[in-house]
Amino acid sequence: MRLGPAPQIAFVGAGGKSKALFLLARQFTRPVLVTTSTHLSVQQTLMGDQHLIVGTPGEVDQLDAASLPAVTVVTNVINEEERAIGLSPEALAALSAFARWHEMPLLIEADGARQRTLKAPAEHEPAIPPFVDTVVVAAGLSALGKPLDEKFVHRPERFADLAGMQIGQEINPGHVIAVLLHLLGGQKNIPSTARRVVLLNQADTAELEGAARRISETLLAGFDAVLVAALERIPEVRAVYEPIAGILLAAGGSQRLGDPKALLDWKGRPFVRQVAETALAARLSPLVVVTGADAERVEAALSGLAVRFVRNTSWREGQSTSVKAGLSALPSKIGAALFLMVDQPQLPAALIETLRAEHAGGLAPIVAPMVDGNRSNPVLFDRATFADFAQLQGDVGGRGIFSKHPVTWLPWLDPSLAIDVDTPDDYNRLLRQAG
Repeated sequence: MRLGPAPQIAFVGAGGKSKALFLLARQFTRPVLVTTSTHLSVQQTLMGDQHLIVGTPGEVDQLDAASLPAVTVVTNVINEEERAIGLSPEALAALSAFARWHEMPLLIEADGARQRTLKAPAEHEPAIPPFVDTVVVAAGLSALGKPLDEKFVHRPERFADLAGMQIGQEINPGHVIAVLLHLLGGQKNIPSTARRVVLLNQADTAELEGAARRISETLLAGFDAVLVAALERIPEVRAVYEPIAGILLAAGGSQRLGDPKALLDWKGRPFVRQVAETALAARLSPLVVVTGADAERVEAALSGLAVRFVRNTSWREGQSTSVKAGLSALPSKIGAALFLMVDQPQLPAALIETLRAEHAGGLAPIVAPMVDGNRSNPVLFDRATFADFAQLQGDVGGRGIFSKHPVTWLPWLDPSLAIDVDTPDDYNRLLRQAG
């Protein structure tokens, strides 16, 4: 989830959010505070190592941080229905300040779902505190293919309104997407500064995992990340989907070739346009094109495509300047970047998709293709590596940081991928390979 050492996270939704909350609490090496802005069942309070009852901000201030165990559940009193009442907004704010002062993670259950698989929020929920830095919206995949009713969905009438469906109708992935992206559904009451994460739980079969992958592609329009997980038996996060950017390096002067390689012909298209179209077809977004030499002509060759141009005025100083220029143009919440070479018009979209899938399976720092025992391009770099690019100098690209991170090699059987077009002979060889 790309969390810092002491995050403050609200969990909302249905389909295993309480399970996820307490599983996450056990991942930290420091004491964790768990609380609620609504209520917890008495059984849930027992999932911590200690349950403390506080009613006022003053009582929060009296907590002894040094004596807290691994997971401490903090709530208000237990009512007649055997529910631990949530803290008041004032007490929650005090607990937030206490957690930040002592650098302790704070995890908050911010609505209820009555153990249903899906839900739609009522008027008064979710009760997300304004200070949280991350919101996790949970949804259960096991409801797919089931009828929309109270057995599977909490507040089915509201869910039906948000999804544009009827009670009793079979729930499909489009309905789940519609509710999660709706401003009165999964997007409701999330602070503008908070990171937004969807947890698609119950991916217990290959079919449901595949459905989750397809759902994730659309959900990234409204969320920063989508986690696909199966948390019931052997808890496991199966994949993490985030926006992946493309950086197309097209600034070089092509001195050895004589002509700008970006503008060489590939089946009726310039090299640079072919690579850009392949990247866009593989859903890289944004696609940043770094230009330098012959910038006007290269940019004209990409007319009409959804790309962002960055002009590198220092392109003569080597590839490192283009790499850093491309990274500087990326949005802050990008999960990874794929560096694309302008002299690979033969690049298939399937390779980009495979690199992305490999990265999603474990957030590997670097994922690169291996062709006939030799490393090749394009290479995917996780955002955790971005800071290391600042040290690159001269004509050095992403391979300059390979020694700083483990590299996941992806075997690829197409030998044409290994051809670099630096000379006219290379160009002719590539054309012969392509028939």
